[in-house]
Amino acid sequence: MKKPSSKIREEIARLQEQLKAAETREAERIGRVALRAGLGEIESDEAELQAAFEQVAQRFRGGKGVATGKRSVGDGSSGGASGTKDENGAAQSSAGEA
Repeated sequence: MKKPSSKIREEIARLQEQLKAAETREAERIGRVALRAGLGEIESDEAELQAAFEQVAQRFRGGKGVATGKRSVGDGSSGGASGTKDENGAAQSSAGEA
């Protein structure tokens, strides 16, 4: 039995709200971790921070891609900025630190 378009629209709206709430929770969680790691004190432009976060994401996914700070449509891999690990194994980006 087919759903009427109005029901599908309602379901889409409900799912969009769920997505928005999930993204907000994830952003808050990652933001808290970033602040505890001291990223709030680093003066850097968004592209550099994006590149560093993409490197961290690749590391945790087990990939070998390097971030550029630009979104890539498709597999999520990109290339560019360099990073290092501290003695605890945490990724650190040398780009944009003041």
